[in-house]
Amino acid sequence: MVIHHFDDGAVAPDGCWDLLRSAVVGRLAVWSGDRPEIFPINYIVDRGTIVFRTAPGKKLDSAIGHQLLAFEADGYDTDSDLAWSVVVHGKAEMLTNFDEVVDASALPLFPWHPGAKGIFVRIVAEQLSGRAFSVVDPQVWGVWASSKPVVD
Repeated sequence: MVIHHFDDGAVAPDGCWDLLRSAVVGRLAVWSGDRPEIFPINYIVDRGTIVFRTAPGKKLDSAIGHQLLAFEADGYDTDSDLAWSVVVHGKAEMLTNFDEVVDASALPLFPWHPGAKGIFVRIVAEQLSGRAFSVVDPQVWGVWASSKPVVD
C-alpha cells in the first residue's frame, strides 16, 4: 500500500479513509458514567462511516446518543516501512431503519466474539486526522540510550 503523507506526517482525509479500509480492528473510546472506556472492535468502512456490530450493554449504551466519541485504528505497512494512526471524532447511531439494517447485514462484517452481535452501529465522522511516519531501526534506540550519561 502507498501511504501519502505530508512532510509533517499528516495524512489527508482521503488517505485516512484508505488506511481505515486497510485495517479490521480499532478502538472505540467513549465516556461511560464517570470514566473513559476503550473497547476493541472489529469494523468496516461503509460509505464514509465506520460500522461495527455489538450487543446490548455498556459499549452500546456509551456509544449511542448525543455525546462525541473517538475511534482509532493503526497499522504498519511493511512495503513502505511506515506506521500510521487514524483518529475519528464523531457520533454513533444505532441502525434501526429496516433498509439500513438489511444493507449493513450484507457487509462483510463478522464479530470475532462468539456472542450474539445483532445490533449495527454507525460512527459518523465529524473530524478525521491521521499521521504516518517511517519506523526507525531499533538499533537507533540502543545507540541513543548508550550515549546518554549515567546519572546516580
